[in-house]
Amino acid sequence: MNRREEPLTYASSGVDIGAGDRAVEMIKAHVASTLRPEVVGSIGGFGGLFSIGDLAGRNSLLVASTDGVGTKSVVAGQMGKYDTIGIDLVAMSVDDVATCGAAPLFFLDYISVGKVVPEHIDSVVAGVARGCREAGCALIGGEISEHPGLMNETEFDLVGFAVGLVDRDQVLPRDVRAGDRIVGLASPGLRSNGYSLARQAFARADISLNEPAWKGAHHSLGEELLNPSVIYAPALSHLREHVSVHAFVHVTGGGIAGNLVRALPPHCDGVVTRGRFPEPRIFSIVQKAGNISDDEMEQVFNLGLGMLVVVAAGDLHKTLDTVRASGHEAWEVGEIVVGHGKAQVVRS
Repeated sequence: MNRREEPLTYASSGVDIGAGDRAVEMIKAHVASTLRPEVVGSIGGFGGLFSIGDLAGRNSLLVASTDGVGTKSVVAGQMGKYDTIGIDLVAMSVDDVATCGAAPLFFLDYISVGKVVPEHIDSVVAGVARGCREAGCALIGGEISEHPGLMNETEFDLVGFAVGLVDRDQVLPRDVRAGDRIVGLASPGLRSNGYSLARQAFARADISLNEPAWKGAHHSLGEELLNPSVIYAPALSHLREHVSVHAFVHVTGGGIAGNLVRALPPHCDGVVTRGRFPEPRIFSIVQKAGNISDDEMEQVFNLGLGMLVVVAAGDLHKTLDTVRASGHEAWEVGEIVVGHGKAQVVRS
């Protein structure tokens, strides 16, 4: 061996086990803040344990979902702001679980980074824990993985995993029929979808994330883009206690029509009308910056509706009142009609 060569270590190859251990110590309090009585044990084992014995009935089903935050993580890294992206992570998975009619029980996260910075991990997991508390689920485990050579030192990505519980005879969608009404729940921003297109639009227009979000705004474009996703799951669970819901639709990648179609039977179409709900200003800012067509905007972004609820016409007003009482803006935005299992967005 050449004596001038130092022995290789894991740290010299870019992986700092000590930093990872410090990060785990820092996040323990965040994890503890999400615990439910059903959690068995504590963080640090090879797996998270959760007892469903007192929750599950004979016909109970577990519902699992996984999702990430996409390139919204790039915006967080560029802004050096890591404390809200974890909320987005929780929202993406627990709201998917909730659309099946399930109540989220527990959550796990996977954080991959180019270089472990314990303070950044702490901020990310603080957001994850906040999201879990809002959703009423426990954060029972996760993984921090360092990837030198694959990711640069400032890069990171997040993936989340949620599990919920629902009775078999309560699984949604069910009984969707012509004449049903569609209620839209407000999303103040992009949630976690369409960021690749939005970032490209602003880059091409030479618009900095540090500029005001729009003329007269008192916050930056970057802050606007990091507006955390609304978590709808508790409000959806509460609504089902008062109304016979036919379907929930989580508006994520694919836009309103691309997700509404997933809840339709083959003999029905779904129609949502733009103009029946206010569209947050950020969408017109993105569209103008990228010279993006209306059709493309509709296929990529939620346009201000993060969740749709399908109910019988007779339950429309009760649905609106109940959702609004849970703290969400909501509007009648469309209807179910006789058709062939297709969905569309039309303009008023």
